[in-house]
Amino acid sequence: IAIVVNEYGGMAGLITIEDVLEQIVGEIEDEYDFDEDEDNIVLEQTGSYRIKAITEIDNFNETLGAKFSDDDYDTIGGLVLSKFGRLPIRDESVIIGNFKFTVLRADSRRLHILKVEKIAPESETVA
Repeated sequence: IAIVVNEYGGMAGLITIEDVLEQIVGEIEDEYDFDEDEDNIVLEQTGSYRIKAITEIDNFNETLGAKFSDDDYDTIGGLVLSKFGRLPIRDESVIIGNFKFTVLRADSRRLHILKVEKIAPESETVA
């Protein structure tokens, strides 16, 4: 990762290895890339969902038939973070209601992408 600075020494952005490679060979699509025009919630062939952590709770509820409250959290990422009580790492999961949330992509500051599976209702657990 490299930090891009402007002429005043302020941060203008970040560059990753993927950004550099895409400039050389063209767009690189991986299983976690979202199309800009694509919705935040994608149904996978396995029946699970791939969801951006910035997805609003109302959108999640409407699409998956859930009933999570948006009083305390605006996004699914906020809800999941609150249940962990810390920033989880890749492949960690938590059960909330009748959904299992697994972290597919996160960095040291926030969640990016979650895998969501509908399961039989259980108590909330962290794995």
